[in-house]
Amino acid sequence: MHKLPPLSLSVKVFYGVGELAAAVPASLSAFFVLYFFTTVAGLSPALAGAVLLFGRFWDAINDPLIGWLSDRTVSPLGRRYPWMLGGVIPLAICSVLLWTVPPFPGQWGIFAYYIVLSVFAFAAFTTVQLPYTALAAELADDYDERTDLIGMKSAFSIGGSIVALLMAQVVFARVADPARQYVILGALSACLAVVIIGLCVAGTYRRYWQVQRGRPRLATNPQSPALLPQLRSVFSNSAFRQILGLYLCGWMSVQVTAAMLPYFVGAWMGLPATHFAQMALAVQGTAIAMLWGWDWVAKRTGKRTVFLMGAPLAAFALGGLATVQPGQVVWMYTLGVIAGIGVATLYMVPFAMLPDVVDLDELNTGLRREGLYFSALVFLQKLGLAIALFISGQVLGWTGYVASAETQPEAALTAIRLLIGPLPAVLLAVGLWFCYRYPISRDRHQQILLALDEKRQQRMDTEATPDADAPVQGS
Repeated sequence: MHKLPPLSLSVKVFYGVGELAAAVPASLSAFFVLYFFTTVAGLSPALAGAVLLFGRFWDAINDPLIGWLSDRTVSPLGRRYPWMLGGVIPLAICSVLLWTVPPFPGQWGIFAYYIVLSVFAFAAFTTVQLPYTALAAELADDYDERTDLIGMKSAFSIGGSIVALLMAQVVFARVADPARQYVILGALSACLAVVIIGLCVAGTYRRYWQVQRGRPRLATNPQSPALLPQLRSVFSNSAFRQILGLYLCGWMSVQVTAAMLPYFVGAWMGLPATHFAQMALAVQGTAIAMLWGWDWVAKRTGKRTVFLMGAPLAAFALGGLATVQPGQVVWMYTLGVIAGIGVATLYMVPFAMLPDVVDLDELNTGLRREGLYFSALVFLQKLGLAIALFISGQVLGWTGYVASAETQPEAALTAIRLLIGPLPAVLLAVGLWFCYRYPISRDRHQQILLALDEKRQQRMDTEATPDADAPVQGS
């Protein structure tokens, strides 16, 4: 089997650091956008949730379209880099506009502004994030090296959450005006995204072409078929469907918890806002520290085993948050640390599994469709966030939550406790069922690679053999 040189640490780091370009603005959105819309921009919780859900309906078209187009892209820079470089400036502009309150009277004018902005913002985000994420499958073939790559990406993804929280802490402490606070955060994340994408492209470019030279295409036609037939083909892949179920359930569980954490800390626990950031840092800091431990476990067992071990810990801890009473601050932080141990596996495992599914798909179809496969997972990542925020906003509205009130209705407090703990725990339990059904082990993946290498060799031999019916020169 054709053997690539070992994946260097520098390539892993430069690939991983690219995650910050999307992770920082996405984390700011996950932690603060619902609060910003309802408290600073003045939207009702229902309208705020509707804005976010509308963007995901657009993503249902936008994500697979960009994934399909990036698979078909032929350029001197390869398939993914032109999209990353072309999308980062629009992403930076939208990152500032998202946190700008428009000077429109009434809720409906502000609602319309954010609806229109969401079309451009989500398209720009996808243009950068999706090709970057798909790049993981084009930098390594090895089962464990891909786990290393995704582990590094996950570390920077969680690190992006920490960076976003630290940025918020500093800005909130130094700037008094709430509207100005969020504009500054948007500007900082915009500048960071531009620099980060440049570093990622420069650090992975050589390795990308090294892999492409050793991976001739199996399909004779370099242009992949039309989008809709390809989507049907992709979703017919059973292993892929298990990853989709695993990831959607797991990611929604984390995002519901993140969205409700400010309300839980403030309205239920009666703690100052600094405890929200500290609680989030406890979860994320533990998760980032555990990534290397889970990577060690994955290399000795498998990717599926890691999730089956970690997700129950997260489910136990998140479910336990519903039992925390005001004053039990130490117990709250203890559950946050336990949750972080399990949450680390959610960041790492689905994206580490997906390149192996892409290899299986190439064996069956002859096509390399990283863009389409990763577009589905990136879409679910954003859909999970939107559904979580939409559900949270709607439930808070139904139960009578009022942002400016010193005390909240009992129904709203009960809803906050149910949303932050038991609902995420149930979602994680469903994700475990999907994970259990995932079929590609280390041995199975090695068989796939051997079969692929044999097919590639057969194609090269066929192309190198002259056509018997062709006229011979000089005869």
